[in-house]
Amino acid sequence: MTNSRSSRLVVLAFAALLTPSIAISGFAQSSGRLRGTVRGASGAPIAGVSIIVTNQVTGKWKRMRSGVDGSYSFSLSPGAYRLRVGAPHAAKFDKDKNYGDFTIARGDALENVIVAAGQETVIDIPLDQVAIREIPREPGDKPTGHAGSETVPSEPQINRERREARDRWRIGFPEYDRYGDRAARGRDIPFKRGRWWDPYNQSVLKGDYPIHGNKLFMILSAVSTTTVEQRRAPTPSDVSSDEPVSAEFFGQPEQFAASETVQFSFELFHGDSTFKPRDWAIKISPTFSVPNYLNARENGVVNIDVRRGTNRTDSHISLEEAFVEVKLADLSSNYDFVSVRAGIQPFVSDFRGFIFSDNNLGLRFFGSADNNRIQYNAAYFSMLEKDTNSGLNRFDTRHQNVYIANIFRQDFIRKGYTIEGSFHFNDDRRSIEYDRNGFLVRPALIGDVRPHAIKVAYLGFNGDGHIGRLNLTHSYYYAFGHDDRNPIAGKRVDVRSNMAALEASVDKDFLRFKGSFFWAQGDSNPTDDKATGFDAIFDDPNFVGGQFSYWNRNGIRLTQTGVGLVQSNSILPSLRSSKTQGHANFVNPGIYIYNAGVDVELTQRIKTVFNVNYLRFHRTEPLEYVLFQNHIRHDIGWDYSLGVAYRPFLINNVTITFGASTLQTGRGFRDIFTDRARNCPPNVGDFCQPDVINPSKPLYSLFTQLKFVF
Repeated sequence: MTNSRSSRLVVLAFAALLTPSIAISGFAQSSGRLRGTVRGASGAPIAGVSIIVTNQVTGKWKRMRSGVDGSYSFSLSPGAYRLRVGAPHAAKFDKDKNYGDFTIARGDALENVIVAAGQETVIDIPLDQVAIREIPREPGDKPTGHAGSETVPSEPQINRERREARDRWRIGFPEYDRYGDRAARGRDIPFKRGRWWDPYNQSVLKGDYPIHGNKLFMILSAVSTTTVEQRRAPTPSDVSSDEPVSAEFFGQPEQFAASETVQFSFELFHGDSTFKPRDWAIKISPTFSVPNYLNARENGVVNIDVRRGTNRTDSHISLEEAFVEVKLADLSSNYDFVSVRAGIQPFVSDFRGFIFSDNNLGLRFFGSADNNRIQYNAAYFSMLEKDTNSGLNRFDTRHQNVYIANIFRQDFIRKGYTIEGSFHFNDDRRSIEYDRNGFLVRPALIGDVRPHAIKVAYLGFNGDGHIGRLNLTHSYYYAFGHDDRNPIAGKRVDVRSNMAALEASVDKDFLRFKGSFFWAQGDSNPTDDKATGFDAIFDDPNFVGGQFSYWNRNGIRLTQTGVGLVQSNSILPSLRSSKTQGHANFVNPGIYIYNAGVDVELTQRIKTVFNVNYLRFHRTEPLEYVLFQNHIRHDIGWDYSLGVAYRPFLINNVTITFGASTLQTGRGFRDIFTDRARNCPPNVGDFCQPDVINPSKPLYSLFTQLKFVF
């Protein structure tokens, strides 16, 4: 038995060694060779001459230059070929000389050169004694933009009517001043010479010209984002308050934050850059938070250790993009395709980012069908931990797997309207994690503080586009699954919850009038085994005001708990410890949001966005249970916001964004953070007048962002 097995191994090894030899031998037998030497009039070999051989049936051609000894050699498929040399040289074949059977000499070219399989054809090429004069290019006859050097050399021009341009991206074009008054106005120049530092005109550094051949491109870019923000938000005082006049529950509510984030990106890709999807790509984007500053004016905010004080300055280095992409196949002549991308990559699972919007480590298959009317994605993410203060990726995983599949259909029912069906699955496993500031974020420090796992799926139906003049966006999600030990319920809960959103808008001249509605279901009984509150995986919604809305932009913490009422860059009152590092929580109050807004294109440079939101809790029982309050009303309040985007150079490479918002608190919000009329002990009025709910000091947020893109 042993001898038989050894014999089989020997035979397999011999076959493995023999197979390449057979393949090489077979290839050699299926091709022939054309070789020879390029010689001058004296018979001396000439080096550096371009030799071109063209198959006279298929039209395919090959080119090479003669070596130092004047020799050349082509490996060719059997067939009839045309042989010539490129400018500035010219061949001079003798029509009376026999160069082979069927071969015809036509002055500077030799036709019907027969190449047979497994045989060698030898032809020496005599050069014409008369030198061909090269026509120099005109000074302005070069590409516009910062093109760099040619990546595919062309033959020298010898005819004023024709010039070879093998580098098809660097076709020359003279600079053109439409009105002839460049010195006076310096604009209206459609074809203007670019510079390497100019992000507006074409540049080899931005992928407008190839760096090698006709299909290899490189993109170098950098983004600097500077944000300064002043806000007033409910701020619980710690066991050791910073100010002796702080109330028992509330500290100084103001916070000032400043951050500088710089991202450098290097991308290399192969393809045609337009129409046809690229063949492969590599991209890496190191990102630096330098620095991230916060002045909270209250202990226990910047760090759990009150000795750290009220100020924090830190930095972080991250990779927000680091992936490899490969096209697996072209599916049709209209460039339908399927590709795969692996690594840290951006992904938004729906039109507005309701369920998943992040840059994270994953594997994604994507492509199109039906002449690009259908697009699809199938993605798996092994989620990375996030830095607490900057929100950027860390270099360790958090034992959370996310699976996403979606499909889009354009021009559904009406042209311009797209529908989407999606499936998400969140497999968030048991773990214990303290954030960078020392706070426990997994599991949440509330109720039953034991590690727990969440397995929840989402079925979604979304639409976006226009039907006639009406712009329409809608979304619906149904969440189902289980949390094996919800900290608030203190037991295993089965998740069954819903979310719906709708936005309609109409454009009139430079105005867009819009109205929106958002609903996330709440939980009516926080202690039973059913969790009906809705929560997302990693949301970043561009809805009801987006980054300009007070409720969306500012994370609001609940008093004396380890959870927040709402997280930063979210509109869900999820009662989770952290959106970036905590578990999803489906025992929460849910919310109604009613929105009215208008976008105004004041000029080509300035756009303003006005929004008014009215917010109400769907259910308040989870809040009453967590805060030990007998009755909390539903009214959260009115959220007013204004946003201004300014593009000083009419391009997005330099943008200045300003936002201002305020929350006029309602009775339910004041119930949560103590209301003098209902929850205060007698004769202790000062106890119930923290600045945070004083109408004379409203909650507000002001921010300015300066963004440079190269």
